[in-house]
Amino acid sequence: MRVFVIGLDSAPPELLFGEFLEDLPNIRRIIERSIFGPMKSCIPAITIPAWMVMATGKTPGELGLYGFRHRKGNSYRDIWIAHSLMVKEKAVWDYIIPKKSVLVGVPPSYPPKPVNGCMISCFITPDSSVNYTFPKELKAEVEKLVGEYIFDVVFRKEDRDAVIEEVREMTEKRFEVIRYLIDRDWQYFQFVEIGLDRIHHAFWKYFDTRHHLHEPDSRYKNVVRDYYKLLDKEIGKTIKLLDEDTAIVIVSDHGIKRMKGCFAVNQWLIDEGMLKIRNSRLKPGTRFEQLDVDWSRTTAWAWGGYYARIFLNVKGREPEGTIKQSEYERVREEVADMIKSIKGPNGERWNTRVFYPEDIYPVVRGDRPDMMVYFDDLYWRSAGTLGYESPYLLENDTGPDDAVHSEYGVFALHLPDMQEARHVESEIYDFAPTVLKLLGVEANLRGRSLI
Repeated sequence: MRVFVIGLDSAPPELLFGEFLEDLPNIRRIIERSIFGPMKSCIPAITIPAWMVMATGKTPGELGLYGFRHRKGNSYRDIWIAHSLMVKEKAVWDYIIPKKSVLVGVPPSYPPKPVNGCMISCFITPDSSVNYTFPKELKAEVEKLVGEYIFDVVFRKEDRDAVIEEVREMTEKRFEVIRYLIDRDWQYFQFVEIGLDRIHHAFWKYFDTRHHLHEPDSRYKNVVRDYYKLLDKEIGKTIKLLDEDTAIVIVSDHGIKRMKGCFAVNQWLIDEGMLKIRNSRLKPGTRFEQLDVDWSRTTAWAWGGYYARIFLNVKGREPEGTIKQSEYERVREEVADMIKSIKGPNGERWNTRVFYPEDIYPVVRGDRPDMMVYFDDLYWRSAGTLGYESPYLLENDTGPDDAVHSEYGVFALHLPDMQEARHVESEIYDFAPTVLKLLGVEANLRGRSLI
């Protein structure tokens, strides 16, 4: 048996299995003969590390990946960006050797690493001037087929028409390459289309009537639905090329939902006396890197994103630490309690969750934060910038972005002999054991096989 994995970044069960399903005939035919249902993502529920958590069956703590960027050591300023060479754990395609794999856009896969088969790197690839394939010769084949290959688009910009055209071009080129590679010798094929995530973030307020900035009569109101239709068309053309002995998986790394606003967490830390700065006046949108921080009097600072990372200033760990090692747990609990007590802009109660890495992961590697925060169950994005009249922002602080992540993505597995659907609830850790069982490989991983 061969396994063909369709990765749709940020696809939520509410749309793919619900509201849009009737408009997606090719996807619907797969779902109607699948083991399917919502799939709980990892913590944090973001693209990096979620796709690699899925592929390896390992937690973010074991991978040492907590997001797109990481603090370097215990520095206040130095960071490193996630890349493929930081992944040391075996992925599905490593377990099945000598069977061959084809991998397209599975994050993080730049720079491309040797695989038994071939690989095209993912959205973190700088541009098409670098080597982005394994083997290297594949790059020339790709460019002969589609011209300049597109890894990602800038979606946080005001020119929405350009975003639509650029995402569409990226997606059509990716599927053309995927169909070209189907003719290769492989037992495992996985691709990830990042375009869905970009369309969600750029156009959610036009689609979702519950969004606080919803524009009901916008000419963009059908962009999200139309992109799903494009995906369905491309998927339909692609699966026609598969033989009858191929299992088809549709999966996403996390879900998506409307953003209620952004919470300027560093501004709040200043207001609460935990982050001390020497700047006299701050302009709206001031980046943390522009602050003159008085580290000798600072307890905590934060990074923004779809979830917040909180760092404590610990003696003997940070260059100018203020918290004694013996006081670390007490201070962390106090800060966490204060964060969980934050209410919304109208005094409404938030369902905020605070995670300590060592509590949620069996092993904690790499440059971890002291706390990971889901503001109001991820409905409120964490803004790392500051200088606003209020810490509550109606719009994203780093450019147009209408959506936030949700914890549940999708999982659907169609086996060649399946004639009806079976509903299942799964976790992201179940993906690797399930796929490996299909491919006849046993591995001692965190999740469970769904077959």
